[in-house]
Amino acid sequence: MTMPIEAIIFYFFAAILVGAALAVISVRNSVYAALFLVLAFFTSAGIWMLLEAEFLAITLVLVYVGAVMVLFLFVVMMLDIKVEPLKAGFARYLPVGAIVALVMAAEMFLVLGAKHFGMERFPVPQPNPLGYSNTEELGRVLYTEYYYPFEIAAVILLVAIVAAIALTLRKRPETKFQDPALQIQVRKEDRLRIVKMDAEKRADQ
Repeated sequence: MTMPIEAIIFYFFAAILVGAALAVISVRNSVYAALFLVLAFFTSAGIWMLLEAEFLAITLVLVYVGAVMVLFLFVVMMLDIKVEPLKAGFARYLPVGAIVALVMAAEMFLVLGAKHFGMERFPVPQPNPLGYSNTEELGRVLYTEYYYPFEIAAVILLVAIVAAIALTLRKRPETKFQDPALQIQVRKEDRLRIVKMDAEKRADQ
C-alpha cells in the first residue's frame, strides 16, 4: 500500500516541527531559539494548509512570524541577555525532565485511548467543494456556536491589558515630567526679570 503524497508532506512538516520545537528549548543562544520558533510557526502553517485552513495559516505567518516574532527577535538582540548561566543546569535536569515528559505523554495516551490515534481514525481529509471558504466557515462557527466563549476571551484579554498598564504605570519620585496645563498659564513676568544696574569702572582703569 503506497502512502499518499499528502501523508508524506504531513510527516515531513511534522518532523521539522518537532525538531524545531526541541531546538527552541535546547539551544543556548536566544537568537537561534527565536529563529527556530519562526521555523516552527512556518511548518505549522504548512500543516494547516494541508488541512485547507488557509486563513489560520496566513494569520499565523502574518501575525506571529511577521509581527510578534520579529519584535521579540529585536528585543532579544537589543537586550543581549546572557542566558548561559540560566541554562547551566539544563543537562543536569534533562533526565528528570525527559521522565516527566514521558509520564505526561503516557497519561494522555491512556486517557484518550489507542482508538483515537492512527490513520484509520484521522484519514486524509477529503477536498472541499468548489467555492468553499474557510474564512466564512470559521466566522460562522466563531460567532454562532462559540459566541459567548469568544466574548469572554476578549473581556479577559482586555482586563489583562488594563492590569498590565496599571502595574507598570507608576509615578517615581526621581522622574521629571512637565504639566502642559501649567505651561500654558505662564507669563513673561514670571519667567523673565530685567535688572537695571549702573555701569562700574574696572579697578585698573
